[in-house]
Amino acid sequence: MNSGFRLALLGMALCGIVLSAQAAGDPVRGEKLHQDCLGCHGAERYVPPWAKVKTTAALKKATQRWNDRMNPKFTAQEVEDIVAWLNRDFYKFPN
Repeated sequence: MNSGFRLALLGMALCGIVLSAQAAGDPVRGEKLHQDCLGCHGAERYVPPWAKVKTTAALKKATQRWNDRMNPKFTAQEVEDIVAWLNRDFYKFPN
């Protein structure tokens, strides 16, 4: 392998690490963002018997679905942040 190719591979790997780090949600920020949701409902939706979500993927999908009702909508990163907070404080799904 030539050094230029190795450098290109290293660069792509580093970009992947940075992008995956950005995709991770910030639960502290998510808790603050969730304040916008309180105009329609409280946190009681996240505890039994209301809690119907069974996986992290389903939690993210449900959060994105509810985001469709927001105006303005949360960004993709903000959705990740809210999901991280909901999971940390209510659902506790393994990552």
